[in-house]
This record gives sequence, structure tokens and C-alpha cells, in this order.
Amino acid sequence: MMDTDDMHPERNIEQYLEYENVINRPGLLGDISSLLGNLGISINTINGVEKTRRGLIVRTDNIDKLRRFVYISQYVEDINIIKVRKPQVRDRLAVRHGRFIKRDEEDKKIFRFTRDEIGILVDFLGELFMEKKHRLIGIRGMPRVGKTESIVAASVTAKKKWLFLSSTLIKQTQRTSLLKGEYDDSNVYIIDGAVTANTTNRDHKNLIREMMNYPAVKVVEHPDLFIDDMKYTMDDFDFIIELREHEDQKITYEKHKKKHWFENEDMDFFSGF
Repeated sequence: MMDTDDMHPERNIEQYLEYENVINRPGLLGDISSLLGNLGISINTINGVEKTRRGLIVRTDNIDKLRRFVYISQYVEDINIIKVRKPQVRDRLAVRHGRFIKRDEEDKKIFRFTRDEIGILVDFLGELFMEKKHRLIGIRGMPRVGKTESIVAASVTAKKKWLFLSSTLIKQTQRTSLLKGEYDDSNVYIIDGAVTANTTNRDHKNLIREMMNYPAVKVVEHPDLFIDDMKYTMDDFDFIIELREHEDQKITYEKHKKKHWFENEDMDFFSGF
């Protein structure tokens, strides 16, 4: 699709628009696009986000033009406007991938993915990493489901440097200090909550406590084990991600409590190298 930013640089107000096709007649999308264009609203991206819905990222130079479109659409029986708002990460992913990521109905900060949705998960994490905010993200999941590879791939996508503070990747890692150059608020710091929670190394735990207060993105694998030992709560996390092999897989911690962290659960990450 043509980049409308170059054609209309003055249209710098970005919004997410979602509507439902009440009567999905031929030519409807063209009519909607023409109406938006005539009102001075450019379409950046568009995609079906559910069976009967379309999502659009649009730009305009005046938000009143979008309000005018919403008003006019009330008299168009073919569509029903669902959402108009500043684009959220979830909106951008819906337009990019053609579906919404799954979100817990009661706890809105919990997002669920399956193994075959890792591409969407990487995009989701990458978008969070690119935001100029200091996030604390927890990732739940059984061994070998793809937690670590998703974090690393998202860091690459976001052009961020990642550092393992604790890990079982290749070998068990328990950092006790960081070099001066490793302190950078644009880095992504990765913590294996099982390793950190079960170590007796005080220097490692002191470093983790220091980094938890450091203004940068931290990603904690096995956050439930981490908070039990490190005296944090789930309320401290901005996002909780659950990654499963399939939707019905249960996430349990019996193996971790049997000290399986000395085994390398993510060795398959490098199997292609």
C-alpha cells in the first residue's frame, strides 16, 4: 500500500478505526475509502480483523474530520462503527496479522499465545520494547515452548541489545554484577525466575533487586516462582504473557520445584545454527 505520509505530511494525527460490515455488499470497501478520502482522511493500513469486521490505521490533520465520518456513518446502514481511538499495540497487531491477540477477560494485562502464534508474540513484544517506557513483563510457559527465543527475536526486531541476568540457555547463568557499559536504559534485561528464585547466591539476588529498580525493560520468565522468593507481586508487572503448545495445555511448576533448571530447557533455540 502507498505510504500516505509522503503525500500528505500534514496528516499527522493517527487513529485506529474499526467497523463491522452489517451488509457486506460488493464495492462497500471502495465506498468507505472514497468517503474517508473526501473528508481528508488517509488510510495507512487496512485488514479484516474478524469475520465481519475491518480495522484501519488512518491519518488526518484534524480529528473533527474523523468525527464527521463517524457522524455520517450513522446514516449508512451497511456499516457499524465499533472503535475510534489512538492506536494501541493490540490494534496495530490486529491490522498487521488480521486477528486480535487473546486477552484475559478479567485481568486485562494477561495475553495468551500458542506455539503457532510465536510470530505474533514476537511482534507484540517488539512493539512493547520499542515504546519509550520502562516495562516489567512476565512470561509463563512450560519448558521448550519458545519463551526465550521469543524474547530474543523481539529484541532483534526492536533493535535492542539483550542481556541475560539469569538463564539456563547453553549453561546456567547467574550474573552477580554488570560492567559499566551494560547499564543502558535501552537494553532488554532477561531474568529466569526459576533460576533466580532457587539460587542461594546473595550477590546475584542483590543484582536482580538493583535491576528491578533500574529504569529499563525487564522480562521475567516464570514470574510466579520469581515473586514468591523475591517479594514482588503480580501487580508489579505491566504485562503477563502465557505461551502454550496448544490452548488446553496447563502451565505447572512441579518440574521447576524439583530443580530441573540445571537442565537446559531451551537448547532447541540454537538447533538451526
